[in-house]
Amino acid sequence: MILTILIFVAMTVAVAAFGLAPHIGEGRIIYPAAPDRPVPFGYQMAWLAIRTRDQTAVIEALDLHDIQPCNWNSGIGSVYDARLGQNHVFVSPPVNGWTFVVGLPLPQPLGRSFADKATPLIMDLGRRFAEVQLFIAFPPVDLFAWARVIDGRLVRAFAIGDEGIIWNRGKTTKEERALGLKLFELRGVRDRRGDAGGPLILHPTEGHVMQVARKWSIDPTSLGSKSTAEAMGVIARAPVHWRVERLRKSA
Repeated sequence: MILTILIFVAMTVAVAAFGLAPHIGEGRIIYPAAPDRPVPFGYQMAWLAIRTRDQTAVIEALDLHDIQPCNWNSGIGSVYDARLGQNHVFVSPPVNGWTFVVGLPLPQPLGRSFADKATPLIMDLGRRFAEVQLFIAFPPVDLFAWARVIDGRLVRAFAIGDEGIIWNRGKTTKEERALGLKLFELRGVRDRRGDAGGPLILHPTEGHVMQVARKWSIDPTSLGSKSTAEAMGVIARAPVHWRVERLRKSA
């Protein structure tokens, strides 16, 4: 099943990238203006799920730049594109009461050596919207994360990278316990050691991130032509202050 989804996503991205208008207007790409239905995404990607139907309010809250109308096909294709995906995000039309913001430029928890820009972002959005969720599934750097803010309160934030646990705030949720990861069963695991002598940690996978997303809101890999009516989203340049910032070492 997962292999099938991966192949479908890869094909979708390829088609979307090919579907981008090949001409340039006033120094920028002109995107197709034909509304379409949702396109699946999620693997090797970061996204916000915001419980609102007000796409305009989401765009304004994020301080995005160079905003252009864009359909699902071209929007998802752009954020997966090696060049455009470096500094663009796609804001989707609402799907079953949720609006997605998709793209790797979203602030991500990267460890103690970097400024935490993810927490301030989701907390700010959490003061504006009833519920905000952040998901990251990016195996190339072993980064997997999920976070949830409800009514302005950080309910849960978890992230793990190649350096170990980065985020671990709030109580482990029943949805996480259902994953069966020993990582969350700290009692009895905390003092066990692996072959290299370090703590025994079983990492989540992309599939685990999708399972949490499905329980909390929507698994984006399940999106398809039957998800909702045809509509338009926007593609935009991410604000500069989202960029990764390494912390200076104190003397």
